[in-house]
Amino acid sequence: MTRTTRAALLLAATALTPALLLSTPASAAVQTATASATASAPVDQMSDDDVRVAIARILADPASGRAVIREANKALDGTIADQRAFLETGYRLAQAEDDRVAIARILADPASGVAVKREAGKALDGTMDDQRAFLETGYRLAQAEDDRVAIARILADPKSGVAVKREAGKALDGTMDDQRAFLETGYRLAQGEDDRVAALRIIADPKSSAALRAAASAALDGTLEELRYFIAVGQYQVH
Repeated sequence: MTRTTRAALLLAATALTPALLLSTPASAAVQTATASATASAPVDQMSDDDVRVAIARILADPASGRAVIREANKALDGTIADQRAFLETGYRLAQAEDDRVAIARILADPASGVAVKREAGKALDGTMDDQRAFLETGYRLAQAEDDRVAIARILADPKSGVAVKREAGKALDGTMDDQRAFLETGYRLAQGEDDRVAALRIIADPKSSAALRAAASAALDGTLEELRYFIAVGQYQVH
């Protein structure tokens, strides 16, 4: 297929309604990719042009992985029989290859928690459908399990301040998204609130030296990170 023809196909594909290819099984993804042109017709009932447009849409989808893009390009460079074979079976096999790579990366990520690694390992030991299901829903559910454990540990930590415990409790009573948001941003903001209270207490303490009060005031005027450093380390370095 020439570059001009391929470019024309990509232009036509991106002009159609975007397809949620990554979140559906292979057969449904192909049907979704060609819905506007074929009314979800099976591949063997699609015209040659519709087949090429369906593949072009897969190529244009930012969610398509390396293996999918590689095999889609091979199909477009081949015969119409190659292209139909890609839509019928090759797409799902290439997607499965990308899924395994994605899960392997999750397993190798030091930020992945115990539940995520447990479920990722199960998925890799399972079928293609198990791996797809893990990436679509299982990963987030396992991450939520790890999030709840992390928040429970924060609540149990005697060093956690009033604001941190307050916001951690709210997060545990909320949704998975609330819990993720707490760990990503809310925890640090609540910790900053506790740090400000601690710095103000240092300033108000008649036993604090002038140098310590000045350092606490400077920390209050700084960033959350500077304030955290002062509370955790800096205050003990002031003589």
